[in-house]
Order: sequence, then structure tokens, then C-alpha cells
Amino acid sequence: MVNQREGKGWRLALDPGRAPYGVLVGGDGWACELTDQELEALRFGVRRLCEQHGAIAEQLMPEESITIEHEADGLWLELSGDKDHWQLRFVLEGRQEHRGVEAGWSDEAVRALLSALDRPAVC
Repeated sequence: MVNQREGKGWRLALDPGRAPYGVLVGGDGWACELTDQELEALRFGVRRLCEQHGAIAEQLMPEESITIEHEADGLWLELSGDKDHWQLRFVLEGRQEHRGVEAGWSDEAVRALLSALDRPAVC
């Protein structure tokens, strides 16, 4: 059974019967399949970057912007922007599967996607 959620600028679908790529994530104009391990790395990295941004955002002057990076398990993530508006992009190396992807989301889409990733019924 496919469990799918989506919103403005993001999409998440889980289909345990499609091993090894039982997860589909997407954004405006793109989508890619992930393994469960890649999904966990994405979830951890996105949460970590959002927490780091939240911890320092109020210290930023209106004209300042920041870039925060996280890398682990063949996944590189970058959050860049100011205290109110930012974007997140990621690069999946796909070493073992000989595939890779580069994509990203807006801050609004990331917040909604992270909420969906954290719901026990989805993951």
C-alpha cells in the first residue's frame, strides 16, 4: 500500500513493496526515489539544519544571510538564506546504486515535508 502526502512544493510517497527504492521525494518539477537508509539520512540532516537555523536566526541582522551545511552517508545538504526566508538543497551521491540527484525545496516546503517525515504513520 502506497502512503502519499504532498503539499505546495513537496511530495513524499512510501511504498514498502518497491525495494530497494520504497521512498519517493519530490519538489516543484522534480522527484527521485530513495532507499530507507537514504530517507533516514535526509530526515536527520534536514532536521539538524532546521534546528541550527532556528538557533541562530534571531541573531542575524536584516541584511545578513547564512549558509549551513551537513554531510553524511553520501548525502550533502545546504540551507542558505536569511532569518526569514531560505532554501534547502541536497546532493545524493548514490555511490552503491550508481545514481545521484541534486534538488531542493523552499523554506515553506521544507517545514511541511519535515512535519510529514516526523509523522509515525508515514515513516
